Amino acid sequence: MLEDPSSPSIAVTDHGLTVGDGVFEAIKVVDGRPFALTRHLRRLQRSASSLGLPEPDVAAVSAAVDEVLGREHLPLGRVRITWTGGPAPLGSGRGDAPPTLAVVAAPMDPAPATTAAHRVPWPRNERGALAGVKSTSYAENVVALAEAARHGASEAVFANLAGQLCEGTGSNVGYVVGGEARTPTLTSGCLAGVTRALVVEWAGLVEVDEPIEVLDTADEVFLLSTTRDVQAVHAYGDRVLPAPGPVTLELVELWAQRAAEDLDP
Repeated sequence: MLEDPSSPSIAVTDHGLTVGDGVFEAIKVVDGRPFALTRHLRRLQRSASSLGLPEPDVAAVSAAVDEVLGREHLPLGRVRITWTGGPAPLGSGRGDAPPTLAVVAAPMDPAPATTAAHRVPWPRNERGALAGVKSTSYAENVVALAEAARHGASEAVFANLAGQLCEGTGSNVGYVVGGEARTPTLTSGCLAGVTRALVVEWAGLVEVDEPIEVLDTADEVFLLSTTRDVQAVHAYGDRVLPAPGPVTLELVELWAQRAAEDLDP
């Protein structure tokens, strides 16, 4: 476990560093406690398995999270769990060293109530080996987010190879048509977001795959993520949208109510 993120405690030959061979989870911390930890740890295991890495021991990872959060009380923050292929020969081939586990926590500011999003020209590959995997190979997202920032947006929106709405760089995308709140299905190639799953369960969010152009005429657009919760989009490209619109506002209020009732839903 990397106890001090400023100390060189991870080998420079770690496969997560050299080729991005790793998976991770970012978990919201509320009053010193992780939110939806069980769901996040299950997804960490699924991501590791999909990448061909040994599944991390949930009890050991949970203990590491408790240890890190016990060192500094965070009223609001995030804890990041990273699980990599461990030290390996340079190149794509894995070595025989055990995986590396790193856990770090930091304070976090509340997300703004609304934000702007921008469609980027590069597609997600819904048929790729990393589709739906929360991999540390994030360079594509870095490039897309920088492009969105150049257009005054805090999130980039991807279509998939089929031209359907897929996801953002670190969020799932929702929208409203005729009073119905919708989001892409997991077969679109989007990440199985924890916040997305909870909103689907709590609010009956409709899962459907539609061309990304649906956002050009949707009544409302919103983002779903660990750090954003349910966040209204007030601008998408050149469109100015109601933010939050009435349906999104209902989701925001429902989220606040249900999340406060149970920190590990």
